[in-house]
Amino acid sequence: MGDLLAISDLHVQYDENKELVRRLRPTSDEDWLVVAGDIGDHSDDVRWGLDVLSSNFAQVVWAPGNHELWTRPDDPLALRGEERYWSLVELCRGMGVLTPEDPFSVWETPEGPVAIAPLFVLYDYSFRALGIHDKAQALALAEESGVVCTDEFMLHPDPHPSREAWCSARLAASEARLSALPEGMSTVLVNHFPLIREPTRMLRHPQFELWCGTSATEDWPRRFRAVAVVYGHLHIPGFMRKDGVPHYEVSLGYPREWRARAARPGQLVPVLSGWPADGAPL
Repeated sequence: MGDLLAISDLHVQYDENKELVRRLRPTSDEDWLVVAGDIGDHSDDVRWGLDVLSSNFAQVVWAPGNHELWTRPDDPLALRGEERYWSLVELCRGMGVLTPEDPFSVWETPEGPVAIAPLFVLYDYSFRALGIHDKAQALALAEESGVVCTDEFMLHPDPHPSREAWCSARLAASEARLSALPEGMSTVLVNHFPLIREPTRMLRHPQFELWCGTSATEDWPRRFRAVAVVYGHLHIPGFMRKDGVPHYEVSLGYPREWRARAARPGQLVPVLSGWPADGAPL
């Protein structure tokens, strides 16, 4: 019997993080690893991280983060938007890593089968403070406070006209796949961004919540029978429960962040136990 383990926000462009990733090990030969995005800023970092992890774990499951979707001027992969995303999907497939575009795998538990569902759902600026009713006003206030996500300059939505339009397309695609699951099938939902807004209440700079998810997924944990939700992005590792569903923020984060924590960095979070039935996809 293996474990389903999780981590995110590895940011291996930092040497200290790269060394921690080299040391990540399963507890058994049957352990799977869920990586909820932000392996690194450059395509070479993503390739390196996936190669190391897929060499050590029985199966790696990947959901993209915003950093992997950045098009940096010094990145040899100059693709933008959808083209960049699909290039990363093909990279994963070449390494045997499961992506949001692959059939969901089934994990057998004593309570029954669970679909492991990596998602790619962006944000649409709907996480806004009360009284702020449009994106333009929210962005203006964020800029005034000096809190603007680098996505505004490096995460291009091509060929979609905006990031929120890309988010809408991803919501539709993800919702269709989840709705097609067998009736009553439980899930583990994996997304880089939180699926509910509550975790963003812990942000040091609340203006940043604009780039942290979409209110459209608020009911997904209940609607799609989640037994666990795994996410990252906030760099605030921890756990909360809503409507009986556990939500795990599993990020490693930047060295300056994990050095300040009492916990040992690079700890894998166990999500479920049990081995998937012969890896059978749904």
